[in-house]
Amino acid sequence: MDEIQQRQLKEIREFTYQLFHDDPTGHDYEHMRRVAVLAKEIAKKEDGDLCLCEAAGWLHDVGDRKLFPDPHQAINEMNVFLDCISIPIRTKNEINHVISTISFKTGKTPSTWTGKIVQDADRLDAIGAIGIARTFQYGGANNQLIYKQGDSHTSIQHFHDKLLKIKDRLHTSYAKQIAEERHRWMLLFLDQFHKEWGTDKTDGR
Repeated sequence: MDEIQQRQLKEIREFTYQLFHDDPTGHDYEHMRRVAVLAKEIAKKEDGDLCLCEAAGWLHDVGDRKLFPDPHQAINEMNVFLDCISIPIRTKNEINHVISTISFKTGKTPSTWTGKIVQDADRLDAIGAIGIARTFQYGGANNQLIYKQGDSHTSIQHFHDKLLKIKDRLHTSYAKQIAEERHRWMLLFLDQFHKEWGTDKTDGR
């Protein structure tokens, strides 16, 4: 990674901080940092572009409809910023592709290796101990119940709707290895949760 790329990544980190540092939903600056670090780590193991994967990892949630009142404006402002720091058009297009395909809810699969790597990094941050913490942070920020039998909009239900499915929907071998342990931690947590709550063990394994 040359000096220009290092400077650009520094600018991207600062831009990301300004956007996300006070987010209360689990999509804060630290989430972006973890995804960027994981994306770079996966790229090292899976023959990806380290600089590109890290940059896309920092910016992957720009324009997320859960976080921005005007997603298109947020993405336009990001692209203006990328132009201002002289990001190559190929890199900018790749970052935009990552943003447009990363969401679990839409069910899209990125068409590029960079997109697959960053999507894996983002999904890994949704599971394991960090994923458990983020689930309840998001639920609390959105007035969501922890758990209620028969209610499909609780934080515990989110494990079954999304988080327990992630392990089998990853693209890279390295991410799949990381996911095994994180998946086990979620199963242990759910078992203990239902024991303490007083409900029967639920399915989802």
